[in-house]
Amino acid sequence: MMFPTGLYGILLILCIGCLGENLQFPEFNGATGKSVVLVPEDPPYISSQIISITWAFGVNTIILSNAAGTSISPEYIGRVNLNTTTAAIELKYLRLDDSGTYRLTVSTSDFQNYIGQTSLKVYETVSDTTLIGPQESLIEEESSANITCEGSGHITSMEWMKDKNPLTPINITFSSDNRSVLISPVIRSDSGEYQCTLRNPFSSDTANLRLIINYGPEDVFIDGPNEAALGSPVLLSCSATSVPPASFTWSFNGSDTGVTTNTFTIDKSDITHSGDYICTAHNDVTEINVSQRHLLVVKDDGDGGGGLTTGAIVGIVIGVLVAVAGICGLIFYFIKQKQRSGPGNNNAETIYENVDF
Repeated sequence: MMFPTGLYGILLILCIGCLGENLQFPEFNGATGKSVVLVPEDPPYISSQIISITWAFGVNTIILSNAAGTSISPEYIGRVNLNTTTAAIELKYLRLDDSGTYRLTVSTSDFQNYIGQTSLKVYETVSDTTLIGPQESLIEEESSANITCEGSGHITSMEWMKDKNPLTPINITFSSDNRSVLISPVIRSDSGEYQCTLRNPFSSDTANLRLIINYGPEDVFIDGPNEAALGSPVLLSCSATSVPPASFTWSFNGSDTGVTTNTFTIDKSDITHSGDYICTAHNDVTEINVSQRHLLVVKDDGDGGGGLTTGAIVGIVIGVLVAVAGICGLIFYFIKQKQRSGPGNNNAETIYENVDF
């Protein structure tokens, strides 16, 4: 079937348009390479016998269907499907130049003509969305983080999310085009999953980026007994709040123990295990060290375990003090005797200088 061409065809389409528009359409959106179906809302001719359907793009006919058959414009062959019951047309393999105004004319057996038009906007599909963030480690209260959202296609809007919630500008600054955010300075609550979604009315694409804020160590704590019975096992456990997790070292009475785990274990305690235990927590990223001290006293329970009881220790201390006092007295006595027996010293003044006992 041949299409009306030239001035006659243009006049025919314009004349049909003069009959009035009584078909209602929404506006349609599509994406390049995809398909879209153009169909009027609640068409009044559904219960009637359709004898002619014409779809036109601007002043050019796309498809014409009537009792003689169906004719398709050469440039649309393989790209359109027509539903002769609803008069809906499917446009496939959309291109950007398919954007524009489409007009539908339907004639029925009861000599009614139904006319309407709609618009189609074809968008380039949004794709290749990526989030670009900082490559260096981020340290709380010291670092800043800039995150940029990039993608291809026809982008009309974008949305920022963090942990599935809208990103709120507390310590965050959005760029004028909303394509990047600056977090300065970062704090630990900024850790999480950031999400950027690029959109147009037909398509969208999303990218994710996890941000880790390093901090600590802090709140270093040693859990364990301050007193232990002679011969009993002792376990000291060190903990700290830190990202990344802290490493630990232990010292005892100022000397390195070589223990590099968060626990210090004594299988069988004795008196020599009494003293100061220091746990030092270290963060490899922040390079901060924080130490905590723990005093442990190993005591004999008095059941013959081979150690000294508290009473025995007190007795020994008192005995030592008495012995020292006796020695000091003897030294003093011998000095006095020597001075008295020396020649010409009967009336000499006795002088003591820096005598240490």
